[in-house]
Amino acid sequence: MNHSVRSGCPRFLLLICGLLLSAITDLSAQELRIAVAANAQFVMETLRDAFQKQTGISVTPIVSSSGKLTTQIQQGAPYDLFLSADTDYPETLFKAGLTTGTPFIYAYGSLVLWAPDKPQLKRLHQLTARSVRHIAIANPATAPYGQAAVSLLKYHKLWDALQPKMVYGESIAQVNQYITSGAAEAGFTAKSVVMAPNAKGYWMDVPPPGYAPIAQGVVILKRTQSLKAARQFIQFLRSSTGRRILQQYGYRFSAS
Repeated sequence: MNHSVRSGCPRFLLLICGLLLSAITDLSAQELRIAVAANAQFVMETLRDAFQKQTGISVTPIVSSSGKLTTQIQQGAPYDLFLSADTDYPETLFKAGLTTGTPFIYAYGSLVLWAPDKPQLKRLHQLTARSVRHIAIANPATAPYGQAAVSLLKYHKLWDALQPKMVYGESIAQVNQYITSGAAEAGFTAKSVVMAPNAKGYWMDVPPPGYAPIAQGVVILKRTQSLKAARQFIQFLRSSTGRRILQQYGYRFSAS
């Protein structure tokens, strides 16, 4: 009998260790680090609060331009998911073998012209007026909304006239700072920004034509240690609650 007890102890200890390890793993899976393109900065705050309330999983957003976040991910940044402002950057990561699958389009964004103190601006060609000295856009080399702004102005044959007025932000977040601080009298930003509760001043829609519908993709990154939680967040984006929040911030769910 004594021999049986002694031989059973190691097995019992192994079972306890296994349970503890499982509990620690479950706890670590209850946190997500999500790389978020700057256009979705404010909607992400609302999505995060609703998701955390629903699941108990904490979310830490890391906000920057899609291009910069892609570079960080390629260099090994410990993110679990990536919400891009387009599908090209997530597709690049997928082709490099850094994601669990192809990008899923979670929403379509659109541009607005935000000029808080200039309600007289009703048409794009009015940006050529002397009273508009600086126009902020996101760096088109790394920010899809910046690319869309350049495309729009070229389509309306305004790019050459307005290029000397351009002030470039590294992301939509910096563009917003230029606009709200008065460093730029006007700027092209995401509609989701001006739909945020704290946004102030005049803005106008500048939908296509002139730029392609801004399809925004999300991917789960292979290096995630919280795969189950990451999948839950994707499901949340697809849910009626997630879609209602996205719609509240001006996002659409079709390209047309």
